[in-house]
Amino acid sequence: MGKCILAQRRGAGSIFTAHTHKRKGAAKLRPLDFGERRGFVKGTIREIVHDSGRGAPLALVQFRHPYKFKRVQARMIAVEGMQTGQFVYCGKRAELAIGNCLPLKMVPEGSIVCNVELKTGDRGSLARASGEYCIVISHLPDQEKTRIKLPSGEKKSLSWNCRAVVGIIAGGGRTEKPLLKAGSAKHAAKAKRKC
Repeated sequence: MGKCILAQRRGAGSIFTAHTHKRKGAAKLRPLDFGERRGFVKGTIREIVHDSGRGAPLALVQFRHPYKFKRVQARMIAVEGMQTGQFVYCGKRAELAIGNCLPLKMVPEGSIVCNVELKTGDRGSLARASGEYCIVISHLPDQEKTRIKLPSGEKKSLSWNCRAVVGIIAGGGRTEKPLLKAGSAKHAAKAKRKC
């Protein structure tokens, strides 16, 4: 009888799966539509909530439906300085203010952004962890690209139609407090997975 390899046992799932029943759901920017491409869409922050297994809080933002008489709620990663009742604007013509979402070509060089799209319309891929942000380095108009500096220090060129949220992801400084004992590390990881 051979010995069961622990990594393979964990890979099979079963009791080694993530504890997801308390999670609020995927945190994404609102779907890219005509209103965002041409003008802007106004939303209201209804609530800022904790999401189990995520270091950053989530903002529940309510928008009007693009063509039906109803309201739709978007789950976005909260930015430092957001508060309930605040209006946020998404789109090409939105102004440069904390929490607003606009294409990289409308963001001046040197600005701090987060939750940046890697490909146009993917609803946010880069700089999403608590306290993270990207810096807009330069625009390349002939290639229609924008160069940004990622949290790792790497520089990357993206399509300048990719959207980003202005500001820093909330919940920064989370890792600065020492864990002090093994039990703290155990409970911190418990929300993530069985390990």
